[in-house]
Amino acid sequence: MSWLGLKHHCKDITRLVSQSQDAPLPWLQRLRVRVHLSMCAACARFEAQMRFLREAARRYKA
Repeated sequence: MSWLGLKHHCKDITRLVSQSQDAPLPWLQRLRVRVHLSMCAACARFEAQMRFLREAARRYKA
């Protein structure tokens, strides 16, 4: 296991990114997600797409 348990699989990270759209994650999970996103282009793209969809849905409701 890596330092602070920071080694995560993409499946875990995408689940956490999705959860973070509904409620704030605990600080250690936020750290794990940020570290993974800094090293994984696919997950970083997924996170950007989730932010885009969230904003588009927010604007559509307005």
